[in-house]
Amino acid sequence: MALEARKFDHAYIQEPEITRVPAPAPEPGIQPIRRKKLFTKGEKTLFVAFVAAVAMFAVILLQAQSSLNAVNKEIQLIQSDITETAKQNHDLSIQVSEKSTYERIWGKASELGLSLNEKNVKVVPGQ
Repeated sequence: MALEARKFDHAYIQEPEITRVPAPAPEPGIQPIRRKKLFTKGEKTLFVAFVAAVAMFAVILLQAQSSLNAVNKEIQLIQSDITETAKQNHDLSIQVSEKSTYERIWGKASELGLSLNEKNVKVVPGQ
């Protein structure tokens, strides 16, 4: 019962009302207008550093690709020179084999007036 009495007593206790006095309105010419900044100085610095790092890495990457392309071009030029030289060597070896046949040598010798003297012929063992 005492608990019910307490509950009942609290219901009738009224707290005093606090009245607020409104602050005086600031004069428009005296107060500077404060604008909220979108980014702080630290954030701006970090952003600039990040952009500079990305630009630096991009330049380094482009330079590396450029030097790689130059080396690849040089390799291709050397390979084409090697292929051309190998082709010339093959053609020259074919000419040597054609010009070193027995019939051709015998024809040139007889053309120049040489004759076969079997007494001067020396037989060399083959390879």
